[in-house]
Amino acid sequence: MTRRTAPRLLAAAAVALSLAACGGTDAASPQAAGSTTAAASDCLAETPTTEAPAEVSTDLAEEPAAPCYSAAAPTELVLSDVVVGTGAEAVAGTDTAVKYVGAFYESGEEFDASWKRGDDYTLPVTVGAGRVIPGFDQGIEGMKVGGRRMVTIPSDLGYGPQGQGPIPGGATLVFIIDLVSVG
Repeated sequence: MTRRTAPRLLAAAAVALSLAACGGTDAASPQAAGSTTAAASDCLAETPTTEAPAEVSTDLAEEPAAPCYSAAAPTELVLSDVVVGTGAEAVAGTDTAVKYVGAFYESGEEFDASWKRGDDYTLPVTVGAGRVIPGFDQGIEGMKVGGRRMVTIPSDLGYGPQGQGPIPGGATLVFIIDLVSVG
């Protein structure tokens, strides 16, 4: 291990623990980031489906924005491919690198994003290892490198009834995940 590798591994581990533990730090909270809440009239009235909403950018070079929903939150995980990748597939046990945006279902308000750590920053995730919330883990599985997926996560696959950090109990979450690599 080189002197440059050790700090990178420590930083990656700290971010992974942050995502698993509370969804972000105070610096990444919506209030600190200056995010605004969408008006209810701007929110999508339909429940998420496997078809990605047109509002989510297909440009993998830019940070996507999560839509908000006025429809009742789904009770099961909903996977919506925005861009279908053509590279290697993420399967259980594989090491991946992802970019992501996490937002609240009802408001679209962002609570965490890897993009805020720099354009080249990625979060390492071993698929199925349980180091991130279950819905995030399950949302990566089956993606191919070069893909972007919107994952709508019900509370029981997220932070549950107790919540954690900036995530209130019972919160339904929306993550937009880009699969950068499978190693």
